Amino acid sequence: MLRELPRGDGLERPREDPAGDVLRGSRAALARRGSRVGPDAALPSGSTAVGARGYKVSRYNRISSQNEDKDGDSDNTISELPPTLQDVSPDRRRSSSDTSRSTYSLTRRISSLESRRPSSPLIDIKPIEFGIIGAKKEIVQPTILRKTYTPDDYFRKFEPRLYSLDSNSDDMDSLTDEEILSKYQLGMLHFSTQYDLLHNYLIVRVIEAKDLPPPISYDGSRQDMAHSNPYVKICLLPDQKNSKQTGVKRKTQNPVFEERYTFEIPFLEAQRRTLLLTVVDFDKFSRHCVIGKVSMPLSDVDLVKGGHWWKALVPSSQNEVELGELLLSLNYLPSAGRLNVDIIRAKQLLQTDMSQGSDPFVKIQLVHGLKLTKTKKTSCMRGTIDPFYNESFSFKVPQEELENASLVFTVYGHNVKSSNDFIGRIVIGQYSTGAPESNHWRRMLNAHRTAVEQWHSLRSREECDRVSPASLEVT
Repeated sequence: MLRELPRGDGLERPREDPAGDVLRGSRAALARRGSRVGPDAALPSGSTAVGARGYKVSRYNRISSQNEDKDGDSDNTISELPPTLQDVSPDRRRSSSDTSRSTYSLTRRISSLESRRPSSPLIDIKPIEFGIIGAKKEIVQPTILRKTYTPDDYFRKFEPRLYSLDSNSDDMDSLTDEEILSKYQLGMLHFSTQYDLLHNYLIVRVIEAKDLPPPISYDGSRQDMAHSNPYVKICLLPDQKNSKQTGVKRKTQNPVFEERYTFEIPFLEAQRRTLLLTVVDFDKFSRHCVIGKVSMPLSDVDLVKGGHWWKALVPSSQNEVELGELLLSLNYLPSAGRLNVDIIRAKQLLQTDMSQGSDPFVKIQLVHGLKLTKTKKTSCMRGTIDPFYNESFSFKVPQEELENASLVFTVYGHNVKSSNDFIGRIVIGQYSTGAPESNHWRRMLNAHRTAVEQWHSLRSREECDRVSPASLEVT
């Protein structure tokens, strides 16, 4: 009889596949190899023998006991075999138990090797998270920045003048020319526009007007109340300073102008402007009176193609035309005690002659306190309302008297047959006629030896006499 080998064959085999492809320690294989040692070989538990194939059989009891500790469930597996297996012969039973234990051990080793094997990287796409280290992370979603409005912001957008009850605030766009004519009865104006792309300027042609109302005299000084003396002023809003005007047509309610004017302006800028045509009644002995106006946004028309229009005149909020503007330069030299004045130019002066426009000149008068001390004047420019002077004048003013000095500038239209026609006036100095004049004088005092230029709007004689005592001291 063969002697039963201890559990585990004690054979040391070279290790092969780490994944467990070759079964290590298979008890069934050991049983077969042990049988080849010899039919009557009775090896003690601690002996060592060499098998037929040269495998080294080592002490097994110690190794098997360690394996039993690691595979603690092996005995339970044998005891829990089904009854059918318990009736089988001892040899077959041992072989089956050895095979089951080897399979179980192999399964555990494979699972342990797979757990050590590095797993393939998994890509997990998540939303980008932003946050501070240590703080709770939050997913940041893109948002559209919108300005928050309060109820007051919406009311600031309203323009009260558009909702006033004044007759001038009527929506003219909703009325036809016939309805405007029947409502206001101010007549109609014929004009045309076209843009010259080659030379980059806008052409405005004032053709004629018809059915103008009879003149109105506010002070009763007008002599002829049956006929008007109309002319037309042309400008491109919002710029009202660089305007042009036609000649005056005497004593007619249906004037024919046929005058052509050009405005040097880029095409894109011209499309943003509004053409304003103002029909004015000339009065030699009083302020000129505005009859009516026509406004047309140039973005509403084809400027390159051009066109002709008959438009009904509507009332203007400005009953009187402006008197014009004057460009002055002031300079004071403290060491010499000299006050230097430069009359540079004027523009859009009130027309004083129906046939020639105006022959304007400027009179400069120095007033100390309330006493006129010196008078000078420029040369006369013939037949223009936009004269260029470029003339300089010097006044002897000691520094201690400078604070009591005033300069009175008066623009006249030269008249051969009668006295000169008053156009406008301003006062700069101690008794200035307004904030712009005071600002110019203050800037000159703070900038010694440096010339200071500024445009000034001319005022009426009555307004100057009302606010400046120095205006009353001159003629």
